Amino acid sequence: MYLQALATAFPPHSFRQAECLEMLSTSGALDTLRGRSRELLEKVLTGDSGIETRRFCEPDLHKTFGLDASGLHRHFETHAPKLAGEAVRKALQLSALQPRKIDALLVCTCTGYLCPGLSSYVSEMLGLRPDAFLQDLLGLGCGAALPLLETARGILAANPQATIATVAVEISSAAFFLNDEPGVLISLCLFGDGAAAAIWKAEDQGGQFRFQNFRTIHKPEHREKIRFVNSGGRLKNQLHREVPVLAAETVAELFKLRSVDPDRLVAHTGGRDVVEAIEAAIPEYGLAETRGVLRKYGNISSPSVLAALEDSLREFPESNSLWLTAFGAGFAAHCGELKREH
Repeated sequence: MYLQALATAFPPHSFRQAECLEMLSTSGALDTLRGRSRELLEKVLTGDSGIETRRFCEPDLHKTFGLDASGLHRHFETHAPKLAGEAVRKALQLSALQPRKIDALLVCTCTGYLCPGLSSYVSEMLGLRPDAFLQDLLGLGCGAALPLLETARGILAANPQATIATVAVEISSAAFFLNDEPGVLISLCLFGDGAAAAIWKAEDQGGQFRFQNFRTIHKPEHREKIRFVNSGGRLKNQLHREVPVLAAETVAELFKLRSVDPDRLVAHTGGRDVVEAIEAAIPEYGLAETRGVLRKYGNISSPSVLAALEDSLREFPESNSLWLTAFGAGFAAHCGELKREH
């Protein structure tokens, strides 16, 4: 399948890491933490984490930090459709398509749950045809964007005349959780809100990138090292210190399965330690665009690899092949290639 357009959407409210620490402190949210936990938060939010700013859907983080489980669910239900819809709308404009030309809408997320799924809300907002095929991909965490593209490729194989919109959206602020677990504290310092959408067709319209050679590796023996758990009706991120090494080792395994040596390597942001570990495992490639997204937005989970791809396509328009990788809950890692047809 061939990429027609790619676009991202972020909330307008930007916060420096030091501002996040200040709001956490003044909200009273830190009062229940042990002294060592507060020291860890301060160290990460004021140190060199690779993150300068993050975007959140609400301008007042005091309120977001104080939400209970029901409030966080409403937060997701309010903002996820809007952000996803904005990203798709931008992608449609770039491809000069009207919403009613979309035959299928595929959505992935892990930071909230709706029934009917987000695709129903986004379809209504955009004004898609009532016979458009809607599908939601849940539970794949930060790595979901690439399996979402492989799902789209399968649908296009069965329906070659279709036009498909894919969108990855995460309202990470709907999964805010605070306790003394180091993984929980680190997560609170890393994640931000964002969305990325793309338009796909089965045929090349001339010099477009083809998505191909999707591969995946699952390591369920490491599931407990990175996953969401339900704690009192709220999502709590479980994050182990071994994740950077695990991610780098698995990405290196996938890289051996590439069909070509790419011009650029584009990865999910993860965090500073994850990016450094991947660069050490595959030293012939740097992750400048991945680092750029991490610096500007933090870890935005599933949309991050597509946000880095958007930057790569803009900054290196002469590229003819890109290797994409994303990873997360499971533990699972995925990859795919974008190769320009001539």
